[in-house]
Amino acid sequence: MAEAVANKMQGPQGPKPKRIISGRNIVLYGFLIVAALYWLLPLYVMVVTSLKGLPEVRMGNIFSPPMEITFEPWVKAWDSACTGLYCEGLKVGFWNSIKILIPSTVISIIIASVNGYALSFWRFKGSEIFFTILLFGAFIPYQVMLYPLVIILRELGLFSSLGGVVLVHTIFGMPILTLLFRNYFAGVPDELFKAARVDGAGFWRIFFQIMLPMSLPIFVVAIILQVTGIWNDFLFGIIYAGTTNFPMTVQLNNIVNSTQGVKEYNVNMAATLLTGALPLIVYFVSGKLFVRGIAAGAVKG
Repeated sequence: MAEAVANKMQGPQGPKPKRIISGRNIVLYGFLIVAALYWLLPLYVMVVTSLKGLPEVRMGNIFSPPMEITFEPWVKAWDSACTGLYCEGLKVGFWNSIKILIPSTVISIIIASVNGYALSFWRFKGSEIFFTILLFGAFIPYQVMLYPLVIILRELGLFSSLGGVVLVHTIFGMPILTLLFRNYFAGVPDELFKAARVDGAGFWRIFFQIMLPMSLPIFVVAIILQVTGIWNDFLFGIIYAGTTNFPMTVQLNNIVNSTQGVKEYNVNMAATLLTGALPLIVYFVSGKLFVRGIAAGAVKG
């Protein structure tokens, strides 16, 4: 009885309740709302413009929703928009981008994951020098290497081909991916690796049976980085692909900057949204794993 009276005299127990409305929350959420509107407003303009007919676009009110929704600009952007001399839309560039994206992403991630694993647990004489060279390669501006790569691809017979673009993207993707995988594997406990060695496991068995099942987040990071970088690339595509192998971004540029006929802003907006759809879908599907993996692979080592 005396204990209950003493507890009542002490007052309420537990943590102090937080106020929902406070100066800090108003500033924080106000900034987030303004930032979100800043980034979403251009996207809104693109979407509503792409759903309008050309007469409505000419009225000039870019913020008003479409009075009559039409998907004709999307169909034209995909199937029949002119990209210079050819009026085949974005579909040809889309498949060229797919042919570039898949092998470039798969090959670079496979090589980089093995490199990062080897540099973390199977260090050899000169491995630190090798890693430093790779790290240095991650920060070389692409523009410095453009002309030497033209000469190399010409000598290899890969200039003006999809294979040449795949090779370039694979080479430039490996340094940063190797860094990410190496830092991620460096966070794996050494005891796990030593226990596997005691059990008689070798290089590839440890990699496939122990490291790979633990590495889903960093593989997602690598996939998103490569998909975004390769799909959005314009420079390598316009230089190394050749006129018959232009990726989607180059064809988008040709559609938007075309000087022939009437300027169809609704078709341009639809083409832009179609070009950017794939990286957005990949990121939204795997966003949580991306955050986990980038945090694990960027600060360890």
